[in-house]
Amino acid sequence: MKIGIDVGGTHTDAVVVDGNNIIAAVKSLTTEDISSGITHALESVLNEEGVESSNIQAVMIGTTQFTNAVVERRHMNPVAAIRIGRQSSAAVPPKVGWPVDIDACLGSEVFMLEGGYEYHGGPICPLDDREVDALIKSLRARQIGAVALCGVYAPVNAEQENAVADRIKAELPEVDITLSHQVGRIGLLQRENAALLNASLMGLSKKVIRAFQSALKSQAIQAPLFISQNDGTVMTASYAEHFPVLTFSSGPTNSMRGAAFLSGLRDAIVIDVGGTTADVGMLVHGYPRESNVAIEVGGVSTNFRMPDILPLALGGGSIVQEDGKTIGPISVGHDLVSRGRIFGGDTLTATDIAVAAGVAEIGEPARVSALSEQTVQTAMARMREMLADTVDRIKTGDQPLSVIAVGGGAFLVPEDLPGAESVLRPGNAGVANAVGAALAEIGGEVEMLYVPGKTSRGDAIAEATRLATVKAVEAGACSDTTRVTDIEETTLAYMAEDTERLRVKVVGQLKAA
Repeated sequence: MKIGIDVGGTHTDAVVVDGNNIIAAVKSLTTEDISSGITHALESVLNEEGVESSNIQAVMIGTTQFTNAVVERRHMNPVAAIRIGRQSSAAVPPKVGWPVDIDACLGSEVFMLEGGYEYHGGPICPLDDREVDALIKSLRARQIGAVALCGVYAPVNAEQENAVADRIKAELPEVDITLSHQVGRIGLLQRENAALLNASLMGLSKKVIRAFQSALKSQAIQAPLFISQNDGTVMTASYAEHFPVLTFSSGPTNSMRGAAFLSGLRDAIVIDVGGTTADVGMLVHGYPRESNVAIEVGGVSTNFRMPDILPLALGGGSIVQEDGKTIGPISVGHDLVSRGRIFGGDTLTATDIAVAAGVAEIGEPARVSALSEQTVQTAMARMREMLADTVDRIKTGDQPLSVIAVGGGAFLVPEDLPGAESVLRPGNAGVANAVGAALAEIGGEVEMLYVPGKTSRGDAIAEATRLATVKAVEAGACSDTTRVTDIEETTLAYMAEDTERLRVKVVGQLKAA
């Protein structure tokens, strides 16, 4: 048996799965401290008949805490930015274009070292040992607790990043270190941004993971803990402590993976409707389609892997105004059960409209029976229009596609949605996010450049697959179950010798499974 938990802005959902069978599912309100909400969810599912803590083999948790920390500018530690490649990149300093408030959270420590590599992996120039010695001396003198190392073309050749990191660890073992080639893709500035955000959250990640482990211990669960990643896979708790940014957008990806399992569809559009927003994404071969453009997190441009998700300000708690003409963007969120009209409150929400229209059976329908038919019809039409527009934006062609509606507010998705071949609401759709977490596998991804005239395509794919497999195993995958799920190739016309960019993704089953 495995437990999957997903912490959303409104609800914390939990399920127990045995093989491919869902044997228990609960939905509870998210608490302010999150950890107590997880403890409550664990207590609830463990009280279900046939579920014993001693039979739990693994627990998977999806959390928004690290994303919220960046968005809210809280719990972020100061970080020293160390760039390797001064002579080729000094014109554009680290953190250029950052919002002033988040820039201030990370401090102003910046170090520029000689070094870096060309796109083919050859050195621009070697490291200067005296510079590295001076760097370590400065880090010690300034009592810096976290650093982000970013070298020019480090994803192609990480030798210099690793060398500087090893020397820092030897002299300052207590310092948290993030290497850019482990979290970001080729582009220097956005990869550096991702590394800086990651380093700033490592202190928080240790506290959060320990709190989760404490919650498991309080319920006598001795199974290993895994944390959801933003590509639809999970990682071990110890791995998550080092790479908290990999949890960004893990909620929508859990829902998409859960939607694929519950519906049996591997290629479809998924609409995950929560209390505040609806996240719309595309399933490709059972996994979320990844974005190929820069993603902003809290106003900071990054280039680590992220799902291609379109958020829509429409959820069960969205406030309805102007006789149904305006839906959201303001939501009552987890206060829906006290402020929504069907629960005795005085705020008209999207859920109230759905109940009045007869598409949902929640709360006390009599409390919205006096709503005018015109208001209900106008609001339902407006929600249909908002969803149809977002579906059209996520599609890559004009052909209708199947839509899977999941989440606690799935009833807001109409049967006759324009652009949809059909609309499916599978069983347990309300806890699809927790299902996706519980059934997730372990993944690893590698991006590299190669020149076809110097390296064959087959050799390049084989090497990228090997490196991605190593990453997956390090994250907790069983080595003999790994398989390639995605290969992406792009010719970089602006570079010499028809250079190819290659990205390979590998997934495998949990070692504990």
